[in-house]
Amino acid sequence: MTVTSPTVRRGLLAATLAASLLLGGCGAMLAQNPSSPLKPVNAVAAEGAEHLMLKGHDVVAYFTQGRHALGSAAHQSVHQGVTFRFASAEHKALFDREPGRYLPQYGGYCANGIAYGIPWGGDADTWRIEGGKLYIFGGQGSKDGFELDVPGNIRLADRYWAEEVAGSNSFVQRAWRLVWRVPHYQSGEEIARRVAEARARGK
Repeated sequence: MTVTSPTVRRGLLAATLAASLLLGGCGAMLAQNPSSPLKPVNAVAAEGAEHLMLKGHDVVAYFTQGRHALGSAAHQSVHQGVTFRFASAEHKALFDREPGRYLPQYGGYCANGIAYGIPWGGDADTWRIEGGKLYIFGGQGSKDGFELDVPGNIRLADRYWAEEVAGSNSFVQRAWRLVWRVPHYQSGEEIARRVAEARARGK
């Protein structure tokens, strides 16, 4: 379905926002949508942090230790209005010197979701570093689907992040793209089938 009238689109967006508030709650919406160039982000509200990235997981540990690790409020930094926590003072210092190196792509949302224009999910324990960049996924199934075509899916995710998601309200964008889906949209079941077929072919 294509919506061309700006008036109709505005009305639909308003209805989508109202539905998102009912479904998601104000707290989550505020946490994910800071007044920041990083907006939107996969963040939660926590004590001492209105916008806590990845539920407090250490974004540096992926690069230095090759694993996910929970950070501590004793070692935290605020970058562009978003709070990051670290497992050690050393990790905090690394981040403070070069935050752009460690920021998860697409605000820490599931990279496979962003390939469909949907900022949703993102589990700290499901991840991949590709080309020196950190990608987070909303579970192993999403990661498996993304890895069927890593370069192609990165191109799609980069495009939708730049053209639609970056700077948007995560709840409105999510609801919008769950209703008006991208042409290449595939359900979780379809992705799982493609993954199973690829594995059967030995890929």
